[in-house]
Amino acid sequence: MLTISQITKTFGGRTLFEEASLQVNRGDRVGLVGPNGAGKSTLFSLILGEAFPESGRLSLEKSVTVGFLPQENAPAGEETVLEMACAISRELTAAQRTLRTTDETSEGHHAALHAFDEQGGWQIEPKAKRILAGLAFRESDFDRPAKTLSGGWVMRAHLARLLVQAPDLLLLDEPTNHLDLDSLVWFQEYLQDYPGAILMISHDREFLNQLVGSIVEIAHRRLQRYRGNWDNYVEQKAAREEQQLAAYKNQQREIASLQAFADRFRAKASKASQAQSKLKQIDRMEKIEAPVAREKTVHFRFPQPPRSGQRVITLKGIQHAYGELVVYRDLNLTVERDHRTVLVGPNGAGKSTLLKLLAGVLPVQSGARELGHNAKVGYFSQFRVEMLSPKMTVLETARDMANPVSEQTARTVLGSFLFRGDDVFKTTAVLSGGEKTRLALVKLLLDPPNLLLMDEPTTHLDVGSIDALLGALQQYDGTLMFISHDVYFIRAIATSVLQVNAGALTPYAGDYNYYLEKSRATSARAALTSGGRLVNAQPTLPSSTIGPKPAGMRETREQRRTAAEQRKLQAKTLRDRQQQMRELEMRIMTLEARQKEISTELEKPETYEAGGGAMQMNRELLSIREELEKLNEKWEQLGQLAEVT
Repeated sequence: MLTISQITKTFGGRTLFEEASLQVNRGDRVGLVGPNGAGKSTLFSLILGEAFPESGRLSLEKSVTVGFLPQENAPAGEETVLEMACAISRELTAAQRTLRTTDETSEGHHAALHAFDEQGGWQIEPKAKRILAGLAFRESDFDRPAKTLSGGWVMRAHLARLLVQAPDLLLLDEPTNHLDLDSLVWFQEYLQDYPGAILMISHDREFLNQLVGSIVEIAHRRLQRYRGNWDNYVEQKAAREEQQLAAYKNQQREIASLQAFADRFRAKASKASQAQSKLKQIDRMEKIEAPVAREKTVHFRFPQPPRSGQRVITLKGIQHAYGELVVYRDLNLTVERDHRTVLVGPNGAGKSTLLKLLAGVLPVQSGARELGHNAKVGYFSQFRVEMLSPKMTVLETARDMANPVSEQTARTVLGSFLFRGDDVFKTTAVLSGGEKTRLALVKLLLDPPNLLLMDEPTTHLDVGSIDALLGALQQYDGTLMFISHDVYFIRAIATSVLQVNAGALTPYAGDYNYYLEKSRATSARAALTSGGRLVNAQPTLPSSTIGPKPAGMRETREQRRTAAEQRKLQAKTLRDRQQQMRELEMRIMTLEARQKEISTELEKPETYEAGGGAMQMNRELLSIREELEKLNEKWEQLGQLAEVT
């Protein structure tokens, strides 16, 4: 259906693709991945015919239709939401408008009715309404002018239009960014039965795991294809990198050997032709590129907040309502130190309201909110919207705190969140929504509170930035409560789960997998929205505690004892690995010294007149090189394991 053959494309003086090829067939589900700036958006532009390669070609089968959803900033005009969703052709859009604005007896109305019928309008409109409902539009929204919607809802309306159109090839750029949890679950299920091919860019690893049959990575200016979903890709990529590294090292050893021979004997008349032959052999080799090191998360320790008391915050007898809609009635909650809790539950259950009550963003209507000893609260959504000065630069914003970090530290963290080079001198006023999100995270992480409340922190972040955020939060010494639809992120961070259902709270004293087991969820994604929707009722609300359970509950004591034993085991394992590394280092130093001695001897002409001594030295040298390679590889593996420990 789509054939990309040997394309080369440069952008801004940099080669993004060099003789890159890809085949997308009907029914394929493909995830497109690569670091920021690798060329993912450029590839979409090439497919759409908005850009052209310097060489090679892209071709689509005749009559194949292509639909594209950009990451943000799709246009909205005078059309209604329903008209936008039905706008699969100009003719149908024009017919819809005429039917809405003309008298039924007019000639124009009859002509529009005929055009509407020919364009399949009787089937299109009901389909559009079903899809809009799936994306969380209410029926009362259908006739609203699209331009009155927020940017996120406009993107949903454009997504609805694409799904109504059902093109043969669907190009999606971060399609989940503007979806709430219920809409995301609906969208994921809809795409599983989508009749056309899909090529998507997404940071949501669970979304890719559930939908794609292959991953295409932009690497070394080529398009590398891996069969399977995201998890399969990670395994296959690691294996491929290991094979490439081994092949690269073998070739480099061979080149070094050939070069050493040529350097040694090119001055000798009897050996000059052989030396020249070795150099030509090097030139004829198809050089294997060294594997590109993966972008790593931040490697220094973030500033840490002052320690709070055991009870960080308490809500007592809280009542909260929006008009006549009661969200919470007699809510009691205690959050204790050091826990990392994810809030789960359906849209409208009260998750974001609970975070805002804890943050003090929403005033308490009835009841009490009590901060514990030395507790300092930080709320991510509030921070993002209200605390970024439009006149300050990115770097100034990152360092705008009572005890600013060094410029080098700030720039290192900013680089991990994709603010590199001169980007740090931009003012926040010119940043996109995604860039503001990343900057707000940097500012919060460089001066963290000891109670951190985060509402969808991974929205608008790419995989590298999410990993950087994970690295920071895994170091974080405070208490964390958050909402997220990113299953990978939740699994990596959450140590407990609080289910919010119709204003009632149910704590689960275990990580997300424990919650999945206890809640008997049908899938990891569906479990995020489990439970009934909010109703204007009076549920029985037990007191909830996020943290250690009261004395007498054996499970918590056993958990603490197990955790302590695990820490001791980890410490012993780390000491053992460090001792092994020291022993390896001594052996490596001894072998390298002997290697240098032999190399020095082999450089002397008299060595080759000693009746076979040179041959024996070469054999020993080869044996040393092989042993050094094995020892260095083992040392690197132990070093990586020590970092993990």
